[in-house]
Amino acid sequence: MTRKVVFSPEAEADLNSLYDHIVESAGSARALIYSERIARFCINLSNFSERGVRRDDLRAGLRIIGFERRATIAFHITADSVTIDRILYGGRDLGNNLRVK
Repeated sequence: MTRKVVFSPEAEADLNSLYDHIVESAGSARALIYSERIARFCINLSNFSERGVRRDDLRAGLRIIGFERRATIAFHITADSVTIDRILYGGRDLGNNLRVK
């Protein structure tokens, strides 16, 4: 089953922030390539969406999956969509960034 992939405003902000961080240390070309790889990885969750580890302890229905050992992608699925909730880079705390408030 193919689902539509949607990025939450927080995930978009995470991706933009990651881009800015990489620009400072490695330049805009590398930042763009890395950001695009993460975005493609997320979009590919449209197929076989039930991947990753369930983290109902943080939020009901939440799933997380790693990307190249440096980023964690948090998402949830519905019958017809995958919502990318957050893209956390470099060991950012899942609990503080994903718990229901």
